[in-house]
Amino acid sequence: MNNPKFTTPSGDTAPRQVWQQTVDAVLAQTKSQAAGLSSADAAERLNTCGPNALPEKKGKPGWLRFLAHFNDVLIYVLLAAAALTAIMGHWVDTLVILGVTVINALIGHIQESNAEKSLQGIRNMLSSDARVQRNGKHETIPTRDLVPGDIVILRAGDRVPADMRLIETHNLRVEEAILTGESTVVDKITDALEGDLPLGDRVNMVFSGTTVSAGGGVGVVTATGAQTELGHI
Repeated sequence: MNNPKFTTPSGDTAPRQVWQQTVDAVLAQTKSQAAGLSSADAAERLNTCGPNALPEKKGKPGWLRFLAHFNDVLIYVLLAAAALTAIMGHWVDTLVILGVTVINALIGHIQESNAEKSLQGIRNMLSSDARVQRNGKHETIPTRDLVPGDIVILRAGDRVPADMRLIETHNLRVEEAILTGESTVVDKITDALEGDLPLGDRVNMVFSGTTVSAGGGVGVVTATGAQTELGHI
């Protein structure tokens, strides 16, 4: 995640991460406040940062993706060996080599297709709407319209719509297996943390695509779209 750097009172840049900062420091850095952004400010940030959505690459036809797996040095060597054995009349060897070549391409094609399906599944996990504090009041907006600095309200059962630094928690517990692989839920806090922590230990943050298992909370958006931890997968 491209976390913002914070400026010390002397003007020096301190390369500290959002989970290492106090709530007030994060709000100041994101130029936000507990009352939320104004509609005008949010619109300006959306124009600058782009929509809160994972980028979609234009897919190639299946046959073209399959053929692409033959564009490999090892495959060239195998095909050359197949041609040589054919010239020598060793047809069994030729068929074996060609079979290995095709199987290798098929395995690569299947793995690539599964990866694309997994990515699409992740996109489908993202919520369509988010509850935010804007213009000093609660509003429900499309998730893709979230911007850094937005104040988001979380409740049990919600899919977290963006990466956020928590500013308020009420027995908040989040399931983060999609990112960490850990099946246990994580108790969340708002206190600043010390150290260069792995994602699973950043307990004062929540991440796009994870699920609120219990409780509730409020967070300030620190990253959207491709800049989220989910977007880096």
